[in-house]
Amino acid sequence: MRRALFSTFLILLPLAAGAENPPARPPVSRPANASAALAPKLVEPHLHVARSGNAVRPRVALTFDACMGQADQRILSTLVRERIPATIFVTARWLKKNPQSVAIFLQNLDLFELQNHGQNHVPAVDVPVLIYGIAAAGSPEAVRQEVSGGADAMLAAGLAAPRWFRGSTAKYDPSAIRQIRDMGYRVAGYSLNGDGGSLLGADVAEKRIAAAKDGDVVLAHINQPTHAAGEGVARALIALKRRGVEFVRLSDVDGMGDDDTTQ
Repeated sequence: MRRALFSTFLILLPLAAGAENPPARPPVSRPANASAALAPKLVEPHLHVARSGNAVRPRVALTFDACMGQADQRILSTLVRERIPATIFVTARWLKKNPQSVAIFLQNLDLFELQNHGQNHVPAVDVPVLIYGIAAAGSPEAVRQEVSGGADAMLAAGLAAPRWFRGSTAKYDPSAIRQIRDMGYRVAGYSLNGDGGSLLGADVAEKRIAAAKDGDVVLAHINQPTHAAGEGVARALIALKRRGVEFVRLSDVDGMGDDDTTQ
């Protein structure tokens, strides 16, 4: 009997000792593709314009996102002074805060075309997901509101009805692309990320954009006047002009995008 009680005590002792500090549980085994199955398939479309085919006069489309905040006058003043055409994607939020810059665009319609960057600068993805820490629209209804709300704000500001749309982060899921196309828009990808979301240094941004090739669609930002990248972008514009680049807007020539964004 004593021997049996002692054996029972030895069995219970580690259990009691572990009451305050339970042993670590073994990791739960999950399928390697479990997270991938839950995440939506996202694409970041490319876009090129028709090439000039002229080695000494390559064709480049400059596109600038005006997401929120203020206008970067280093870039805007360079575009106006050097008479360089560009396509500007504006949000409703940016339009509301920058009436003076909107007036400059309207005074220079030979240079600028303004297109739709959305209402509140949320990614045009129709399922809930975070992209670079930004919550996506999350539903087809919210995608529609993001697109139509941006267009409505442009019309209210006296701008022409947009024909191109570029969403926040430039990422989409295929079903959202189909929805935006059904709304009458072409979806604007890009081929050259010029300023890394305006987070690059001035020298790196300048080098990237100045190296643009025939048919490139450059993506940069015109709403971060305190970031160093804007200085490099402005310098690159002058460098491209000196190279003899033919600057075009997206409406000037044919654009060819993948992921069913333009066809």
